[in-house]
Amino acid sequence: MTEIYISTDIETDGPIPGPHSMLSIGSAAYTADKALVATFSANLETLPGAQAHPKTAEWWATQPEAWAACRKDLEAPEQAMLRYVSWLKSLEGKPVFVAYPAGFDFTFVYWYLIKYVGESPFSHSALDVKSFAMAMLKADFRQSTKRNMPKRWFDNLPHSHVALDDAIEQGAMFCNMLKENRDARTA
Repeated sequence: MTEIYISTDIETDGPIPGPHSMLSIGSAAYTADKALVATFSANLETLPGAQAHPKTAEWWATQPEAWAACRKDLEAPEQAMLRYVSWLKSLEGKPVFVAYPAGFDFTFVYWYLIKYVGESPFSHSALDVKSFAMAMLKADFRQSTKRNMPKRWFDNLPHSHVALDDAIEQGAMFCNMLKENRDARTA
Protein backbone atom coordinates (compact mmCIF):
# COMPACT_ATOMS: atom_id res chain seq x y z
CA MET A 1 0.00 0.00 0.00
CA THR A 2 1.29 3.45 -0.91
CA GLU A 3 2.28 5.72 1.93
CA ILE A 4 0.43 8.97 2.49
CA TYR A 5 2.24 11.60 4.52
CA ILE A 6 0.11 13.20 7.24
CA SER A 7 1.87 16.44 8.06
CA THR A 8 0.53 17.39 11.47
CA ASP A 9 0.83 20.41 13.70
CA ILE A 10 -0.80 20.94 17.06
CA GLU A 11 -1.25 23.81 19.44
CA THR A 12 -1.26 23.17 23.19
CA ASP A 13 -1.44 25.00 26.48
CA GLY A 14 1.55 23.20 27.99
CA PRO A 15 4.44 20.78 27.40
CA ILE A 16 2.79 17.39 28.07
CA PRO A 17 -0.65 15.82 27.61
CA GLY A 18 -2.79 15.15 30.64
CA PRO A 19 -1.85 18.03 32.91
CA HIS A 20 -2.14 20.22 29.80
CA SER A 21 -4.42 20.12 26.78
CA MET A 22 -4.10 19.92 23.03
CA LEU A 23 -5.99 23.02 21.88
CA SER A 24 -6.01 22.31 18.15
CA ILE A 25 -4.82 19.83 15.57
CA GLY A 26 -4.26 20.36 11.87
CA SER A 27 -3.23 17.66 9.41
CA ALA A 28 -2.47 17.87 5.71
CA ALA A 29 -2.38 14.62 3.73
CA TYR A 30 0.28 14.67 1.01
CA THR A 31 1.33 12.12 -1.55
CA ALA A 32 5.06 11.72 -2.17
CA ASP A 33 4.76 13.90 -5.29
CA LYS A 34 3.49 16.81 -3.13
CA ALA A 35 -0.19 16.55 -4.01
CA LEU A 36 -2.25 17.86 -1.11
CA VAL A 37 -5.15 15.40 -1.14
CA ALA A 38 -7.05 16.29 2.04
CA THR A 39 -6.93 18.32 5.23
CA PHE A 40 -8.29 17.95 8.73
CA SER A 41 -8.57 20.44 11.56
CA ALA A 42 -10.25 20.62 14.92
CA ASN A 43 -10.21 22.90 17.94
CA LEU A 44 -10.58 20.95 21.14
CA GLU A 45 -12.11 21.68 24.50
CA THR A 46 -9.54 21.52 27.28
CA LEU A 47 -9.17 18.37 29.34
CA PRO A 48 -11.09 18.16 32.62
CA GLY A 49 -8.81 19.24 35.46
CA ALA A 50 -6.01 20.35 33.12
CA GLN A 51 -4.61 23.85 33.19
CA ALA A 52 -2.32 26.00 31.09
CA HIS A 53 1.37 25.97 31.89
CA PRO A 54 2.45 29.50 32.93
CA LYS A 55 5.23 29.79 30.31
CA THR A 56 2.93 28.58 27.55
CA ALA A 57 0.24 31.01 28.66
CA GLU A 58 2.80 33.83 28.49
CA TRP A 59 3.64 32.82 24.90
CA TRP A 60 -0.04 32.67 23.92
CA ALA A 61 -0.46 36.23 25.22
CA THR A 62 1.91 37.31 22.41
CA GLN A 63 -0.18 35.49 19.75
CA PRO A 64 -3.73 36.86 20.05
CA GLU A 65 -4.82 35.98 16.48
CA ALA A 66 -3.61 32.39 16.72
CA TRP A 67 -5.17 32.08 20.19
CA ALA A 68 -8.53 33.30 18.89
CA ALA A 69 -8.30 30.88 15.95
CA CYS A 70 -7.75 27.84 18.19
CA ARG A 71 -10.52 28.75 20.65
CA LYS A 72 -13.46 28.95 18.22
CA ASP A 73 -15.82 26.11 17.23
CA LEU A 74 -14.61 23.85 20.05
CA GLU A 75 -15.26 20.09 20.01
CA ALA A 76 -15.05 17.55 22.80
CA PRO A 77 -11.70 15.70 22.50
CA GLU A 78 -13.38 12.32 22.06
CA GLN A 79 -15.54 13.64 19.21
CA ALA A 80 -12.59 15.31 17.48
CA MET A 81 -10.35 12.25 17.74
CA LEU A 82 -13.06 9.87 16.49
CA ARG A 83 -13.56 12.21 13.54
CA TYR A 84 -9.78 12.31 13.01
CA VAL A 85 -9.46 8.51 12.90
CA SER A 86 -12.40 8.29 10.51
CA TRP A 87 -10.71 10.88 8.27
CA LEU A 88 -7.38 9.02 8.37
CA LYS A 89 -9.05 5.72 7.47
CA SER A 90 -10.84 7.36 4.53
CA LEU A 91 -7.54 8.26 2.86
CA GLU A 92 -6.04 6.07 0.16
CA GLY A 93 -2.70 4.91 1.48
CA LYS A 94 -0.93 3.90 4.67
CA PRO A 95 -0.75 7.00 6.91
CA VAL A 96 2.69 8.18 8.04
CA PHE A 97 2.71 10.82 10.77
CA VAL A 98 5.07 13.70 9.82
CA ALA A 99 5.90 16.60 12.12
CA TYR A 100 8.52 19.18 13.10
CA PRO A 101 9.27 18.29 15.85
CA ALA A 102 7.62 14.87 15.84
CA GLY A 103 8.59 14.21 19.45
CA PHE A 104 6.28 16.97 20.67
CA ASP A 105 3.34 16.76 18.26
CA PHE A 106 3.19 12.96 18.18
CA THR A 107 3.25 12.70 21.98
CA PHE A 108 0.00 14.65 22.21
CA VAL A 109 -1.69 13.09 19.18
CA TYR A 110 -0.83 9.52 20.22
CA TRP A 111 -1.97 10.16 23.81
CA TYR A 112 -5.29 11.60 22.63
CA LEU A 113 -5.80 8.77 20.10
CA ILE A 114 -5.23 6.04 22.66
CA LYS A 115 -7.23 7.78 25.40
CA TYR A 116 -10.26 8.65 23.28
CA VAL A 117 -10.30 6.13 20.43
CA GLY A 118 -8.19 3.25 21.74
CA GLU A 119 -6.06 3.00 18.62
CA SER A 120 -3.55 4.84 16.47
CA PRO A 121 -3.69 4.47 12.68
CA PHE A 122 -0.01 5.53 12.79
CA SER A 123 0.90 2.62 15.06
CA HIS A 124 3.43 4.11 17.46
CA SER A 125 5.82 5.78 15.05
CA ALA A 126 6.37 9.21 13.56
CA LEU A 127 8.67 10.76 10.97
CA ASP A 128 10.60 13.72 12.35
CA VAL A 129 11.36 16.35 9.68
CA LYS A 130 14.31 17.74 11.68
CA SER A 131 15.95 14.29 11.85
CA PHE A 132 15.39 13.87 8.11
CA ALA A 133 17.03 17.28 7.56
CA MET A 134 19.98 16.22 9.71
CA ALA A 135 20.55 13.21 7.47
CA MET A 136 20.16 15.20 4.26
CA LEU A 137 22.40 18.04 5.43
CA LYS A 138 24.95 15.65 6.95
CA ALA A 139 24.94 17.99 9.94
CA ASP A 140 24.66 17.73 13.69
CA PHE A 141 21.11 17.53 15.01
CA ARG A 142 21.27 20.88 16.83
CA GLN A 143 22.51 22.52 13.61
CA SER A 144 19.60 21.11 11.60
CA THR A 145 17.29 24.05 12.23
CA LYS A 146 15.06 25.81 9.72
CA ARG A 147 17.41 28.80 9.54
CA ASN A 148 20.21 26.44 8.39
CA MET A 149 18.07 24.64 5.79
CA PRO A 150 18.28 25.54 2.10
CA LYS A 151 15.69 28.08 0.97
CA ARG A 152 14.67 25.75 -1.88
CA TRP A 153 12.98 23.46 0.68
CA PHE A 154 10.50 26.19 1.63
CA ASP A 155 7.42 27.22 -0.32
CA ASN A 156 5.90 30.65 0.19
CA LEU A 157 3.28 29.49 2.68
CA PRO A 158 2.21 31.04 5.99
CA HIS A 159 3.52 29.93 9.37
CA SER A 160 0.80 31.48 11.53
CA HIS A 161 0.67 29.18 14.58
CA VAL A 162 -2.74 28.11 13.33
CA ALA A 163 -2.39 24.32 13.28
CA LEU A 164 -3.67 23.66 9.76
CA ASP A 165 -1.64 26.50 8.21
CA ASP A 166 1.52 25.19 9.82
CA ALA A 167 0.76 21.57 8.86
CA ILE A 168 0.36 22.56 5.20
CA GLU A 169 3.57 24.60 5.25
CA GLN A 170 5.55 21.85 6.95
CA GLY A 171 4.11 19.16 4.65
CA ALA A 172 5.16 21.05 1.53
CA MET A 173 8.65 21.46 2.99
CA PHE A 174 8.83 17.74 3.76
CA CYS A 175 7.73 16.85 0.21
CA ASN A 176 10.41 19.15 -1.24
CA MET A 177 13.01 17.42 0.92
CA LEU A 178 11.69 13.97 -0.02
CA LYS A 179 11.89 14.76 -3.75
CA GLU A 180 15.44 16.09 -3.43
CA ASN A 181 16.50 13.06 -1.44
CA ARG A 182 14.94 10.62 -3.92
CA ASP A 183 16.36 12.53 -6.92
CA ALA A 184 19.85 12.34 -5.38
CA ARG A 185 19.42 8.60 -4.86
CA THR A 186 18.68 8.04 -8.57
CA ALA A 187 21.35 10.42 -9.88
